[in-house]
Amino acid sequence: MAKYTVAIIGSTGRGDYGHGLDAVWKDFDDCEVVAVADSDPQGREKAIPRTGAAKGYADYREMLEKERPQIVAVCPRWVDQHREMMLACAEYGCHMYLEKPFCRTLGEADEIIRACEMRHLKVAVAHIARYSPQLLQVKKLIDAGEIGEVLEIRARGKEDARGGAEDLWVLGTHVLDLMRAFAGQPESCFATLYQQRKRATRDQIKPGNEGLGPLLGDRVDAIYRFPNGITGYFSSQRGAGGNPNRFGLRILGTKGVIDHPSGYGHAAYLMNDAHWSGPKATAKWRAISSHGIDQPETLTAFDYVTGNPAVARDLIQAIEQDRAPKCSLVEARGTIEMVMAVFESHCKNAPVVLPMNIPNHPLTEWVG
Repeated sequence: MAKYTVAIIGSTGRGDYGHGLDAVWKDFDDCEVVAVADSDPQGREKAIPRTGAAKGYADYREMLEKERPQIVAVCPRWVDQHREMMLACAEYGCHMYLEKPFCRTLGEADEIIRACEMRHLKVAVAHIARYSPQLLQVKKLIDAGEIGEVLEIRARGKEDARGGAEDLWVLGTHVLDLMRAFAGQPESCFATLYQQRKRATRDQIKPGNEGLGPLLGDRVDAIYRFPNGITGYFSSQRGAGGNPNRFGLRILGTKGVIDHPSGYGHAAYLMNDAHWSGPKATAKWRAISSHGIDQPETLTAFDYVTGNPAVARDLIQAIEQDRAPKCSLVEARGTIEMVMAVFESHCKNAPVVLPMNIPNHPLTEWVG
């Protein structure tokens, strides 16, 4: 008999099943997928064999009531569904694996965190780069002084058709979470949003895709100040990504630079040169595998194929060890706060101090 019962919440046509959060559980010997819920009949019928679920439900609340699962995968990408789904799971005492982004506002984040903490529930959020073995290797190199004192961290989104504020939300949260993993909690943010190369105005606010809430800007430029004098930069401009794109971040120090991609298991790169690959640089880039510098990579699959199992297994271990998952709700809230700080700073046209106590979306408040 399996140790954990797992249920899955999907929403065909409104975020679907995320990036494979639904299919990982059937491969775990200690988990039994008891049910999947999806209001779309065709989506539900397809999900049952894909996930190995014993049965399907049209209403996830009915599924929670009847099945009482121990773990629920909250899979839809559309963020406007996360609050109600998570609060329902918390009501029934379910631990969760959640698709990112976490939620739409800090008010929602705090409400969900309170509901989960009251019931001592563990929730992991699908920022899979936080679980990548390269992250640990890069941290060890930085702690050992390999690139000297860290001066700044530069990050960019994918900068495709979603570039700008949508990219900040949908993909930028991955690299913002990485920024926090390396530099800690930011202390302030100063940001500007642009629309067609001009400072964006409140009359240009529009509803975002995938239930993101209000959006503004086809370009984002944000500066974060971290403890110990580290400065973080995030930028995204629609259509500027190129092929291959620059999605990821660079950590620049007094003695060298590390290029760290987003995703799970991809090689990072180290250059031991204070010129950071400029014309005076003499050093070459060295690959950082999951085993370290210049070590052969033994991983044969990457991104969500291996990232989802890593997150799910860490969630189970967090339940058993009574600890927070590597990317917990508190960590994910920190990333949402970094996003909200961008909008708040633009609305005020001034730096904002973090942590913030702003429950509503700054763009909603700006419009009045």
